[in-house]
Amino acid sequence: MTMEMKDSGSVVLTAYHPHSPARIPSMEQSFVQDIPPGRSPTNRKSLPRCRRINRMLSNELAPPPAFSRSNSQASMDSTSMEDFWCEVESIKESREDGSEEATLLEFKPADEGELEAEWLQDVGLSTLISGAEEEDGQALLSTLTRTQAAAVQKRYNTYTQTLRKKNKHTVRDVRDIFGTSDSSPTFETVPVSPVPSNGIQLPGQKPVWKSVSSNSCLDCGLDKGSPSVTEELSYEVSFSESITVLLKSQEWLKKQRFKKEDSALPKFIVRKSRFGLTEVGDLSPEDMKKIRYLSLIELTAFYDALGVELKRNRAERVRGRENGLFGVPLTILLENDQKKVPGIKVPLIFQKLLLKLEETGLETEGILRVPGSASRVKNLHQELEAKFYEDTFDWDQVRNNDAAGLLKMFIRELPSPLFTVEYLPAFITLVEKISKIKLQLQALHLLIMLLPEANRDTAKAFLQFLKKVVANEGKNKMNLWNVSMIVAPNLFIYKGKRANQQEMQAAATTAHIVRLLIRYQDILWTVPSFLISQVRKMNEAAMNNSKRQLMFDKGVRKLLRRKTMERERPERPEGAVTFPPYLQSEIPEGVIRVYAPLHSKVSMAIQLNSQTKAKDILARFHCENSRGSSQHMRGQIQSLHEIGGNIGQHCLDPDAYMLDVYRANPQAEWVIKPKAS
Repeated sequence: MTMEMKDSGSVVLTAYHPHSPARIPSMEQSFVQDIPPGRSPTNRKSLPRCRRINRMLSNELAPPPAFSRSNSQASMDSTSMEDFWCEVESIKESREDGSEEATLLEFKPADEGELEAEWLQDVGLSTLISGAEEEDGQALLSTLTRTQAAAVQKRYNTYTQTLRKKNKHTVRDVRDIFGTSDSSPTFETVPVSPVPSNGIQLPGQKPVWKSVSSNSCLDCGLDKGSPSVTEELSYEVSFSESITVLLKSQEWLKKQRFKKEDSALPKFIVRKSRFGLTEVGDLSPEDMKKIRYLSLIELTAFYDALGVELKRNRAERVRGRENGLFGVPLTILLENDQKKVPGIKVPLIFQKLLLKLEETGLETEGILRVPGSASRVKNLHQELEAKFYEDTFDWDQVRNNDAAGLLKMFIRELPSPLFTVEYLPAFITLVEKISKIKLQLQALHLLIMLLPEANRDTAKAFLQFLKKVVANEGKNKMNLWNVSMIVAPNLFIYKGKRANQQEMQAAATTAHIVRLLIRYQDILWTVPSFLISQVRKMNEAAMNNSKRQLMFDKGVRKLLRRKTMERERPERPEGAVTFPPYLQSEIPEGVIRVYAPLHSKVSMAIQLNSQTKAKDILARFHCENSRGSSQHMRGQIQSLHEIGGNIGQHCLDPDAYMLDVYRANPQAEWVIKPKAS
């Protein structure tokens, strides 16, 4: 049996925060209130009650609802959600016995004008609010596509109209920003024709795709029972621009129902262009900051194109602990850990819990689902806080189910959710309003790009572990849907006025989101090439502005120092010519000089042709230096990096065709060094 629901629009997203003791709100008690006396919270003896909850939420014992659901509303057989409700109950019990303390905080949206102002700041366009003429904002605006520019203009219009109503101060006219002269503005935006991956559109050049092979594409499908037809994802054109074609057929409005079978998910591939693929860690922090700006603009334009509201919570700062392991903000935890292990990207305690489970728990039946002992978990929690950094904690004493409980507790006790408070509503909207999985995946992709670095790296480590759990389904009896149901309550928890129906809806929705995160994680942590192309254009625009400013500054200095310089300048022989340094070391077209500071032969000039790949250059250096290199250096994985020019730093895909990359960034330097972990 299935239950159909209507979106009443009354859902309020919330998050648990473990910093002040409080009773669990009555809304949550509504589905856990009938605990018989004497039931032990350490065992799943209350499993039958979970089944009663599911029957209560199904339409087996009640007449069908009097309302109909929207076309894109998803539904799920309630009997398949049993693990979800049992996990919610387990979370409640762990708080009731004192092993966790939490309060339920609601994050209510601000006024429309305030939200738009925050949006403009978050996309790097605070200059539109302040009125200052800053180069970064101008460079960003110059790279926007048509749909992206429309999204910015829409938010800026809302912001200015709100300010005029409040009579706060004079604001800039939108036509001054976008260069329009009438009421029907036209945009000077980036062309929406396909551009090469990770590069800049070259005159008359079309993207070249490699033939399908085991290494030529990113394959996120299923090994067994998967659909015979695969779908291809393109990173060449912005998602919001491509959606305008899809909207003509309104395919995304077709009704959808969740199916818990793994084979229900389509198989996606992302083919490598001649520029290869770029992972999140392959770009410099400065360029990733720009990727985040562009991702929020693109996500907003994407939702606008679909006619879906991009819901967002107003960020509220929740002060967590400044030391310890649990309940500490990720950034502070990493700062403390980096004093012990420089460069670490995932908290040490989180890594150790994952390692413990990977070494001994992947084949444990019911891992993650079967709870550990609440009293043992509580004692282990306290012992870890006292002994972890002293390296005196005995990990051999930790049972696998207790380690899984500690792992989930760590995630729940984060002061801010792993997927951030601001965009939790956007994650939920993915499934409630967008039924086509390909569109869900594209929106989810942009949401991952929006995450702060610490959250994104920690989430990636967690999802990689969950993928290993699913891979051992034959022994641990935990398939993709089982794992998703258990993890979802620990990541997404919210309530509504119509508790039973909306919580049922939330269960299926959040479990489906976790399922997408696990299944397609390799795709989600790859940076879309159209965003990298825009970053290159931003950097080029910023460089051009800097050059103009530098020329102006030099002219002023010349005027001020001319007489003094003429007195101090030595006379040159008549007819003598001095070449600038860059002309003295000019390299012929198509030839790059590659530096390898860790090799015995530190540099080499290499003539590129249309078939030269990054891995060919690496192989040549390895051959030339195989005898003289140190044993330590041989054990490291070396990668070719593109540094400078129109990119900060870019670790190249071994399959990238170097002549194409060189033409996209002729001013870059090329360095072989270990890839950042």
